[in-house]
Amino acid sequence: MTTVIVYVLLGLGFVTALSGAVGVLRLPDTYLRIQASSKTVTLGVLPTLVAVVVAEGVDSVYASRALLVAVLVLVMNPVAAHALARAATRAGVPMWRRDS
Repeated sequence: MTTVIVYVLLGLGFVTALSGAVGVLRLPDTYLRIQASSKTVTLGVLPTLVAVVVAEGVDSVYASRALLVAVLVLVMNPVAAHALARAATRAGVPMWRRDS
């Protein structure tokens, strides 16, 4: 049963990361690409870290490391995305406008 849960969590992380990579390639705007990449990092890494905790056990060394990485990802990823968007705005990168 544990193996099935681990594989489901890893699959969820993989599918999320893949969809974000497609979003980075297909989206037309710098700001939209920042959004796609930041969602990918957060929603792709967290299920993978939970899978590591489930596979190795809650009382293992990996659980504390996974928790530390999860907290760092949850704190630093929005900060990095905000910094990138702010730098793009200050550099004068235009937003995408749909040509009707």
